[in-house]
Amino acid sequence: MSALPGLEDLSVLRVEVAEGVATVTIDRPPVNAQNGVFRDEITRVFDVLHESEEVRAIVLTGAGKTFSAGADLRDRPDAAKRGAFPRHSRGVRAGFDCVMECGKPVIAAVNGAAIGAGCVLALVCDIILVAEDAFMSMTEVEVGLAGGVQHVLRHFGQSDARMFLYTARRLSGVELHRMRVASGCYPKAELLAVAQAMAKDIAGKAPLAVAAMKRAFTLCEYMPLHEGYRFEQTQTAALAKTEDTKEALAAFAEKRKPVFRGR
Repeated sequence: MSALPGLEDLSVLRVEVAEGVATVTIDRPPVNAQNGVFRDEITRVFDVLHESEEVRAIVLTGAGKTFSAGADLRDRPDAAKRGAFPRHSRGVRAGFDCVMECGKPVIAAVNGAAIGAGCVLALVCDIILVAEDAFMSMTEVEVGLAGGVQHVLRHFGQSDARMFLYTARRLSGVELHRMRVASGCYPKAELLAVAQAMAKDIAGKAPLAVAAMKRAFTLCEYMPLHEGYRFEQTQTAALAKTEDTKEALAAFAEKRKPVFRGR
């Protein structure tokens, strides 16, 4: 495993790279709560990973028993101080947007509790895998807050989203898989290895094509069908001229494994 230049001085995140896969681990005991330092570091990490040619897929997980217990309440802005909430809210958005905007697919390996902002952090990833004894919960209504509706609606059906947010109910890994919020549910001891194997599988695909696919997911989500598909077709046309696509076609004809170079 190797470290990436520019990420040597992290204090609440750990980043390890092997075989094209970056594993990002939230490591802020005791419950991986999110504060200003966390948001600064995750933004920096995902910006670096976005531009790292040696990284083709990412796994995001938590150290210990918790994925992330959400926002650190000791880090809340002072409502009496002008400008405090807009500045805070901007930083919170950046901590989620950097994951969604990263050009590499991100797999959330939800190893334990994902609460509030921790739940949203899992929901902004491309693929969600959960441990059987993990759970997600949005507890905002219990502490007099609101938030997360838009991200929850991206993964839950309308009735389930409202049930989840109005009740602050804990949904187990098994329930999340049954509700199709998660793509897989595994024993905790197996979760990270499964996520890394899936990331390695993605890393073996044509990187330019994978990046184009992620752009399409990000940009087309709220587009009308016609415009969204038209954008996808422009991506396909551009990819047809790349060395990787020519290599893929040649390898298929020659019945061999393609060698992709990201060009």
